[in-house]
Amino acid sequence: MATSALPSTPARPSTTAPVPLWARRAAEAVLWASLPSALWRFAVVAGVPLGLADSEYDAMLIPGWGYLVVPLLSVLQEALALLTLGLVRPWGEVWPRWVIGLRGRSVPVLAATIPAALGALACTVYGVLFVWTTLHADLAITQWGEWVMTICYVPIVAWGPLLAVVTVHYYRRRTRPVSETIV
Repeated sequence: MATSALPSTPARPSTTAPVPLWARRAAEAVLWASLPSALWRFAVVAGVPLGLADSEYDAMLIPGWGYLVVPLLSVLQEALALLTLGLVRPWGEVWPRWVIGLRGRSVPVLAATIPAALGALACTVYGVLFVWTTLHADLAITQWGEWVMTICYVPIVAWGPLLAVVTVHYYRRRTRPVSETIV
């Protein structure tokens, strides 16, 4: 009597070298750092009263194109933040199977680190400019509205440095021999 073996479940993909907990947490922190400002913009579009004067809504083109542009900016921001996870997950080392023509191939180290490094630089500059302009801006906003906006936007200042640290770790982990571990 022949017995049929159950199909084995595919092995869970893993990274070429172990990713320390601190690197995973730093990559996840990027998502958390970018989320409050995205939610604030969604609240603006949803009409949640945030203490903004009508002139501020006009500057954001709300009503009008701002109803499309502002949420798309938030979605784009979160999508870019999500890419940081690729620096600590297997799909950042081997192309996923849904990427036609590249599936299963190794992601070139520089193909990930150069955009990530440029993104870290851009996010750091943006964070510094945000702090500078917020401290020196003359917004038509109530005191509590300014506090809410500041609380929602200040975490984004951490995005650039966090991404830089994770990018350096990714580069070092991917370019060192597997026998060496980076802690």
